[in-house]
Amino acid sequence: MVGMRVDEALGGLWFVGQAHFPDLTGVPEEGYSNHPLWSELTRELEAYAAGERQTFNLPLTPQGGSPFTQRVWSALQGIPWGCTVSYGDLARQLAPGDGPATSARAVGSAVGRNPISILIPCHRVVGADGRLTGYAGGIEKKAALLRLEQAID
Repeated sequence: MVGMRVDEALGGLWFVGQAHFPDLTGVPEEGYSNHPLWSELTRELEAYAAGERQTFNLPLTPQGGSPFTQRVWSALQGIPWGCTVSYGDLARQLAPGDGPATSARAVGSAVGRNPISILIPCHRVVGADGRLTGYAGGIEKKAALLRLEQAID
């Protein structure tokens, strides 16, 4: 995984080679691995992978995205460990009370551009029929994360 910090918060965390991997030109490759934030990220991810952690305590500042996209990323953070929601359910959750419905495709596009993999749990969003679809890190990783969380068999 590759990470990026912004001030004292995590601004990005990607699987190497995932879809929408950012251009990190100009982002220093050295220095972040010695930062306390990176050390805490490593500890929390290792505990998550061992099944010992269900939530993360790191400060997050996801970079980029329109106001709508930022709302989607915020909503993703409300999906509990071990649970899944459909793109359509997430779209309905984000729809304004009297305004037009938000499309599941627009939500899917925003979900796919999530800049902080795992910690902002876009892997918990599935198709309307429960199928695993559309994970920028790859369906195999999505399935592995959901199995770890006991959300699927």
